[in-house]
Amino acid sequence: MKDLAPAITRQRLLLEGFYAIPVDTIVIADYFDTVTKALGLRMYGEPVIFSPGGEGKEENQGYDAFVPLIDSGISLYIWSNARFLSLIIYTCKAFDEKKAIVVTKEFFRMTETQAQGF
Repeated sequence: MKDLAPAITRQRLLLEGFYAIPVDTIVIADYFDTVTKALGLRMYGEPVIFSPGGEGKEENQGYDAFVPLIDSGISLYIWSNARFLSLIIYTCKAFDEKKAIVVTKEFFRMTETQAQGF
């Protein structure tokens, strides 16, 4: 992919996989706090966490969550029934990708993951 704005620092990490802990809104907020502290990123607002509450397909029940960062944001999508998550960390500040993966895998006790930085 061609870098259309090389003067603008952008780092993205997509991590997906299966997790082994119970997840609810408190756990998601704790994760955002944990990962931002570990990576030296600063939140400037509270996490926004949505759950469809039974609307839509049963297999898609879970959470959609976002936390704004001074240097962009983190989005997290949880499929509760499948115990699957998809995470996107998007920053305008460099961060330690390997640390982000380790912190996320340990926090959620992930059993199988795939990650791609870009």
